[in-house]
Amino acid sequence: MSIMMIGLTSFFVALSGALVPGPLFTITVAESAKRGFISGPLIILGHAILELTLIALLLIGLSPFFKRQGVIIAISLLGGAMLVIMGAMMIRDARHARISVELEGEGSGMHPVIAGIVGSISNPYWTIWWATIGLGYLVSAIKLGILGIVVFFIGHITADLVWYSLISFTVAKGKKFMGDKGYRILLYICGIFLVVFGIWFISGAT
Repeated sequence: MSIMMIGLTSFFVALSGALVPGPLFTITVAESAKRGFISGPLIILGHAILELTLIALLLIGLSPFFKRQGVIIAISLLGGAMLVIMGAMMIRDARHARISVELEGEGSGMHPVIAGIVGSISNPYWTIWWATIGLGYLVSAIKLGILGIVVFFIGHITADLVWYSLISFTVAKGKKFMGDKGYRILLYICGIFLVVFGIWFISGAT
């Protein structure tokens, strides 16, 4: 996988995950209503700190392990399978998907950076993602050295930053969100992308 491919695919895979409402989405809406637009970027800063720490720990402890051919194949197959499953579920659910930005509650009571860390680590999906897809990306990126890992992380966190900044901006300004139709179209596109990329991920391991 080339540097450019790692950057582009990590962006779209991360965007696909960010689109699914979860704890981070709820926190972002609540904090944006209370503190304004800056909440979104600050929450993602906390999210980025957590993920950067995780990547560093994985690389420090498991770098030699990632270079074994059997491990590379196993992780690539598992990560690819998870991408296909996620994509298929996203396509299946997109037809009836709805996005809500109702302003409820008074915020988390935490600083947005801390809320970003807590909101991420409290989501079981986050752990599953890094145990499968995230590891698969690290296996591919580490072949290109530090640059590959940096590009992967930048592409990944940029998707989160773009999406959650958009949410924060629309909530803070009181504007109508993209609407259910636009959201469903975006889910379809990302779902198809995940399935195609997952199959490519699997084929590259065999």
